[in-house]
Amino acid sequence: MSEKAKGRIKEAAGAVTDDESKKAEGQAQQRKEAAREEREQQKRTQAEQNKADRAERSRDKQEGKDKGLLGNVGDTISGG
Repeated sequence: MSEKAKGRIKEAAGAVTDDESKKAEGQAQQRKEAAREEREQQKRTQAEQNKADRAERSRDKQEGKDKGLLGNVGDTISGG
């Protein structure tokens, strides 16, 4: 059972028994779990951003290799 669900149960139990302390404890438990989930999402987002950045650098590096020493300078003399 998730911490968020446990918090909801505590909050509901506190509401039913008119125990404000238990109710507040359940709400705090839910906020704590929501904050943890947010941190985990931020870590995943950062990891994906780093992966995208590495892929972009790799692509740019390969494009530089493909151009060679003179870049994309081609033969501009046309037959005529």
